Amino acid sequence: MNCWEILGIEPTRDRALIDAAYERQEKFASDEELERLRQAYREATGSETPGSRAEPEIAGELTPAPSEKTVPVPVEQTEAAGLDASEQQVVREVVIQIRALLNDSRRSSDPKIWKAILGESPADQPRLRREIARALEPQVRPMAENGTFPAPVVQFLAGWFDWHSLQDAPERQQEDETFSERSDTSQEPEEEKPPQMVNFWPAVIGWIVGLAILATLFGGMGGGG
Repeated sequence: MNCWEILGIEPTRDRALIDAAYERQEKFASDEELERLRQAYREATGSETPGSRAEPEIAGELTPAPSEKTVPVPVEQTEAAGLDASEQQVVREVVIQIRALLNDSRRSSDPKIWKAILGESPADQPRLRREIARALEPQVRPMAENGTFPAPVVQFLAGWFDWHSLQDAPERQQEDETFSERSDTSQEPEEEKPPQMVNFWPAVIGWIVGLAILATLFGGMGGGG
């Protein structure tokens, strides 16, 4: 990821936009993420921290930002009627931030971070919200449906973007897991049954009859002698 993707904005020389992007990401960054964020800020501005200015090479000019080649992150064109250029820029920045969020499974499982990004004004306005939903739907909605996100995130997305089909996604996922568990249980080998007791009485009776016959034969032989 280049510095602009980490900051969640498109390449720009507007220092105010870069500072604002840094401050938004800083709120939820862990120690490791904060270090990456600071490095991205330095690459984007040539300054150490927001608000500081790099030493100008020529009086009256700012030191140029590092001359690395950056390719803007592809974002769908926002051509919805009624959105002006600044609103379209807001939509693009929010979409970039969400796509960066998707690369971090831990942070993307936290509904508070989703709310902080999507609920920040003016992105929370209905017409901008609809356009953000349209741009994110091909990627985010399938992930919400297949169980990539925990239930609180899915429920938030369903209500925020009016993706009504997601309302019962957690229940469907639970049903699938239950069915899978039952299937696994049904395939377990049956416990060995204890050996059945063999009925020895017919054999015992046979032995008794045989002995009686032998006794009779031997008794007859003795009497005849």
